[in-house]
Amino acid sequence: MGQQAWPQSAVPSVAGDVWHWQIDAMHVISRVRADLRARIAHPSVSSTSTEDARDGLLLVFEELASNALRHGGGAVRALVVANDEGWLLDLSDEAPEKPPVPAVDRDPSLGGMGLHLVAQLSVQYGWECRPGRKHVWARLPSGLRSVQPASDRVPEPRSPRLPQD
Repeated sequence: MGQQAWPQSAVPSVAGDVWHWQIDAMHVISRVRADLRARIAHPSVSSTSTEDARDGLLLVFEELASNALRHGGGAVRALVVANDEGWLLDLSDEAPEKPPVPAVDRDPSLGGMGLHLVAQLSVQYGWECRPGRKHVWARLPSGLRSVQPASDRVPEPRSPRLPQD
């Protein structure tokens, strides 16, 4: 099976508290993640979300941020919009010609499973090009409402075929 791209879809417009950061190196991701963790630990956020949902947000942030640096490059920008329903993450880079492509038929030990994880934890996700930039985004639930993940739109990672005796 050939590579299947991440769904191309405009970044949704979502109302809420807006947080943003510049990420210019891998070590900055840890610092931004710590800042994001502190923001979502605030009672105004923690009272409207579950601990599992907040952990999922941090995980998806780290996956999308590291992908933006590793595969996109240039000036990487991270944007999070928080509201009572959950969060919108928007990571943008300067490589609009490189769409995100989930790994298919790859041994999980070789990595590349991050987009599958993002899909499983998100209720909606996609990417779009804007002049000179690619935006990869995901919407994550607060965990307080029952929602159906959007993971049916990305191919399932397959385990390698093991030789039979």
